[in-house]
Amino acid sequence: MMHLRPALRWHRPLLALAAVMALLVLVSLVGLLVDDRRLLGVSVWLKPLKFGISFAAYALTLAWMLSLVTRGRRVAAAAGTTVAVAGLAEVGLIVFQSARGRLSHYNVATDLDDTLWMWMGISIGVLWVATLVLAVVLFFTPISDPASRWAVRLGVAVALGGMAVGLLMLRPTPEQEAADVETVVGAHSVGVPDGGPGMPLTGWSLTGGDLRIPHFVGMHGLQALPLLAMLLGMLVGYGSRLDRLRLVLVGAAGYVGLIALLTWQALRGQPLLRPDAATWAALGLLVVAVGAGAASALRTTSR
Repeated sequence: MMHLRPALRWHRPLLALAAVMALLVLVSLVGLLVDDRRLLGVSVWLKPLKFGISFAAYALTLAWMLSLVTRGRRVAAAAGTTVAVAGLAEVGLIVFQSARGRLSHYNVATDLDDTLWMWMGISIGVLWVATLVLAVVLFFTPISDPASRWAVRLGVAVALGGMAVGLLMLRPTPEQEAADVETVVGAHSVGVPDGGPGMPLTGWSLTGGDLRIPHFVGMHGLQALPLLAMLLGMLVGYGSRLDRLRLVLVGAAGYVGLIALLTWQALRGQPLLRPDAATWAALGLLVVAVGAGAASALRTTSR
């Protein structure tokens, strides 16, 4: 099983990004308390808070994964630094717009807003490509434990897919296409305008579909699958290497199925907490398939 290397040996630019994001979380919490400005129905500091938490977890996880690299260290280090710089630029632009009380995403209302949104798109594209490079390096990293090796590989791959789900949010809505003047192009909600009733903290829509949900779940496959491998190490035992490998593969397949289900639900304009019969049926089939896969994996090893 993988062992965490001493933190001081982790990739320092990514650790620095995580530290800056932790500071942003604290600043955003203060902003929530002292700044009563609201945007789309929520505090202007909610988005910086959420992105600070998400990017801190993302940077720390990648920094740890890079400590496992034995081949292509220079390429991995350069890609990690690129992720850190692009991530800092992305979140920095979000904070700047939030501090101004302006939308950061999809905002083309003024020349400045349009330019900042363009640079946000560039930064997230650079971050995605740099993460892809890290995924290739990690694919050829010889981690001794098979379950952990594939958890790392598939975790990064799933995260890349989760980030790509964000492309679905760039499409203009029918209302935006019909508008005479473009001020916003794109939306995270489906079937309802952005800014309606939302879940606490996340802000995910309570009245329509929300593409941020599969985007979030997909991105954090980066943490979920390695954590699954570690948990299985404690529950199944370090000696059952083949059991844990098969269970990780089943878990990864189930996780991808969940992302697909959440994306399908969102695209149909359906709130997460109000699934219809078709969504319940698909979820039931997914649970049965994952359970059957796990049982088959353990039974095959036993035989």
